[in-house]
Amino acid sequence: MGGWYNSQLTPQGRLDARLVAEELMRRCRDTTRPVRITTSDLSRCAETAEILAARLGAPVTEDARLREISFGEAEGKSRVWLADREVSAPDHDRLDYRGPIAGAETRREVATRVGDCVRELMADGDHTHVVVTHGFAQIFVITTWLQIPVESAGFLSFAPKPGSITHLQHDDYWRNRTVAALAETSHLKTG
Repeated sequence: MGGWYNSQLTPQGRLDARLVAEELMRRCRDTTRPVRITTSDLSRCAETAEILAARLGAPVTEDARLREISFGEAEGKSRVWLADREVSAPDHDRLDYRGPIAGAETRREVATRVGDCVRELMADGDHTHVVVTHGFAQIFVITTWLQIPVESAGFLSFAPKPGSITHLQHDDYWRNRTVAALAETSHLKTG
């Protein structure tokens, strides 16, 4: 299990990060704002962010609030180990259910910490932001940016693949927020 288990990027992950960097370079070419990269402090994201920063010429800030959900004592253990112990969250308690795994985070705890980080980034309109985070945490990057209340996020999942790009676009005139691309992976296709 991943979660807060501090694993490194695989060789495929490094290749994917370089492909993401090339795609972001293409997309950021016409931006008038300088790029700012904020990443989870876990190694797999921090290394990805450094690869992006080298290509984009942008500074990187690590922020532990962008970490994946903590699986508590299941960190680093096999999915089989977790499956033998895990009990799914009941429909009436999706946000605060902790389950039988000691030290695991709730959905609300993840949403709160990720949301706090994203709101700080949203207040900085002087930069084009690149956020490097994990699959489950991405739910709350998107919901916070769209201003969807945590209480409405009990059942949401976007299931991004590693190396995918979600493009959140803000219209400076109408003030609309658009999910221009969700978990896009076309840039990962190599010759």
